[in-house]
Amino acid sequence: MTETDFTRVHEITRPDRKLLTQYIVRAALTGPAFPFVFVPSFFKYETLKYRFDDEGITMAWGLLWRREIFLTYARIQDIHLSRGIIERWLGLATINIQTAAGSSSSEMSIVGLIDYEQVRDFLYSRMRGARFDEPGEPGQAPAAPAPDGDIAVALLTDIRDELRAVRERLQGGRP
Repeated sequence: MTETDFTRVHEITRPDRKLLTQYIVRAALTGPAFPFVFVPSFFKYETLKYRFDDEGITMAWGLLWRREIFLTYARIQDIHLSRGIIERWLGLATINIQTAAGSSSSEMSIVGLIDYEQVRDFLYSRMRGARFDEPGEPGQAPAAPAPDGDIAVALLTDIRDELRAVRERLQGGRP
């Protein structure tokens, strides 16, 4: 992904209008229960808002009972992309985000996306600690920042030497 792709993901604040069509089709399939299924879905669509910032994702919705979920990128454990038959027909997808909370269901479901692959790639790169200011090849997500090599090598060398010394003491001076 390029920096332009990251910027486009940050600009997503609402689901696509096709999500309302999906809600109408689903409600129509319920027959006489149409108003009872469609009205809550309509209000969720009208109030649903997303925000992708440098810290995490915020999703908020609700008219009478307002719900808001904020997930930092570091808490994301797994990302699933799902597309039902109606979603595939409309060109939409749902991104289900799971954390280590221990729940079997997803912590957040981002619905009504057309650029779902771009958002998924963005989330994968952010959950791995990628930064925007690192150069990379076009079409690739920026690489995750590596720890300072000299410090890591020195630390690992010290650990190796200490383990070698402990082993020698335990074996009575034998290598």
